[in-house]
Amino acid sequence: MHRKTRTTLATVAAAAVTGGLLTFAAATPALAVDGTVASQADFNGDGVGDVASSADGAYVSGKANAGQVVVAYGVEGSGITASQRSVISQDTSGVPGGAETGDGFSSDTAYADFDGDGYDDLAVGAPWEDLGDDQDAGMVTILWGSASGITGAGAVQLDDPAPTSHDQWGRLLAAGDFDGDGKQDLTVGTSKTKLYLFKGGISRNGTSGSRQTVQAPISTTRPLYNLTAGDVNGDHRTDLVANGYTPESSNGYYWDRNFLLFGTASGLDAAGAQELRPGIISGVGDINRDGYGDIVSGWHRNKVQDGVTDPYAADGGKVWITYGSQYGVGTVQGITQDTSGVPGSAELNDMFGYELDLGDVDGDGFLDLAVGVAGENVDGVTDTGSVVVLHGTASGITGTGAQYVDQNTAGVPGSNEKEDYFGSDVKLDDVSGDGRADLVVGSGENDGNGSITYLPSSGGRITGTGSRALSPTALGVSTSGTPYVGYNFAD
Repeated sequence: MHRKTRTTLATVAAAAVTGGLLTFAAATPALAVDGTVASQADFNGDGVGDVASSADGAYVSGKANAGQVVVAYGVEGSGITASQRSVISQDTSGVPGGAETGDGFSSDTAYADFDGDGYDDLAVGAPWEDLGDDQDAGMVTILWGSASGITGAGAVQLDDPAPTSHDQWGRLLAAGDFDGDGKQDLTVGTSKTKLYLFKGGISRNGTSGSRQTVQAPISTTRPLYNLTAGDVNGDHRTDLVANGYTPESSNGYYWDRNFLLFGTASGLDAAGAQELRPGIISGVGDINRDGYGDIVSGWHRNKVQDGVTDPYAADGGKVWITYGSQYGVGTVQGITQDTSGVPGSAELNDMFGYELDLGDVDGDGFLDLAVGVAGENVDGVTDTGSVVVLHGTASGITGTGAQYVDQNTAGVPGSNEKEDYFGSDVKLDDVSGDGRADLVVGSGENDGNGSITYLPSSGGRITGTGSRALSPTALGVSTSGTPYVGYNFAD
C-alpha cells in the first residue's frame, strides 16, 4: 500500500550491502504494477515478493537520523529473513551525497521498474537534506534493482526542478504508469502542494521522458501527507489519491480529505479530481474483481479532535472503502471495530486504520485487507497494538471470518508490551512464493528501535507457525536513537 509520511506514534527522544544477499543467474520480469491488483516489489527478479522498509531515524557513522533503507528479500518456501537483505545509506558506495545528521534518508520510498530492465527499482526520499545554503532542500535518489537486489551501484539523484520554490523535495513519493504508455512514472511531493510527475520512465542517468507539474486540489497553506497510486476507473492508467486538507473553513478548522486525480494520456488530471472520504493512509486494489481498483483509507483518529466533531471519524478509528467504477468513485463502505464480525470493539485511541494493505491471503482471487490497530490496549497493556485481517468477497470486504493478531497470539514472536505499537505498518505480500499473501508487520518495539515481523499464510489464514521477527540488530541497523525499522514500508 501506498503509505507515506505519517503521524508520529509517540514522543521519542554504516551502511552497505550486507553479506548473505542472494544472487540469481538471470533476471525474470518484475511483478507488474497494475492498480487493479495488489502489486508487490521484486527487486532481484526471482518472482518472490520483497519488502523495503524505512529506517530514517537510524544513526549512520555516528550521525543521528541520517537514515537507511532496509530491503528484506523473500525466499521461496521461507519468506523474509534477516540474513537475506540489503542495508543502504548515503554512505553506501555509489549513492549520491553522504550521510549527514538529520537527512532522514528513506523517510519515504516507492518502487517500480523505472528503467524497464525487469527488476523493480527503489526511489528514496531524504527530505531534510541540506544542499548548499538551502536548508531542508531534500533529495530523491533512485536505487537500481538487479540480480543481486538493491545496491548502491549506479544510483542517481533525481533533480528538483524548482529548488528555490519549496523545501523537502522527496517528502512524498508514488510510482505508477500515470499516462498509460507502458513505462513507469514517479510522482514527487514537497512541503508545498504542487506535485511533480516524471513520465516515460527514468533512465540510468537520472532523466525522464518528460515532466508535469500538478497542483493538488487541497488547501495550499498545508502540505500533503500521503500519496497513493492505483488504477481506479479501469482505463489502464494509474490514478493518484492525494491525502491532505480542505481549504480553511469559517471556524478556522482544516478538514482532512482525500482527492482522486485521474491518469490520462497526458498525465495526471487535477481539474477532474473527485473528493473522497478522509484517511491519512490509503491503498488501491481490485477487492471484488470487477475490473476497477477500490480505495481503502484508514482514518485512525477519534470522532472528536480538538473539540471539533468529524462526521467521517469514529472513536477508535475507521476504515473507509470506496469501490471503484468507470467514473471513479462508486459505492462507499465504512468499517470500525464495532462492525459485525470485526474482532475487538471500538475504543478511544485504538487507532484502527493506522495502517492498511491489500493482498490475497487465502488464494480465492479476492483481495483481503490487513488493518493496523497500533494503539490497541490488550489485557491492560497500553498501546501494544494489533492487526486485524478482513476477507474480500465478490461483494467487497466483510467481517465474516476476520482474524485478529497481536504479539500474544500463538506462535507470534515477542509479547505484548507497553507502546510496542504493533501494526505501525502492515504489508500483505507473497514473500514465500506460494501464491498467497503473507503478513508483514512493523512495530515500534523497544522504544522506537522497531521490528519487522513475518507471519506466513497457511493457505487460508495467517499463522504464527514459521513466523519470525527481524530486529534492527539482526538487520545490521544501529539501535542508537530511534531508527524505527518497519515504521514505513515501500509501496
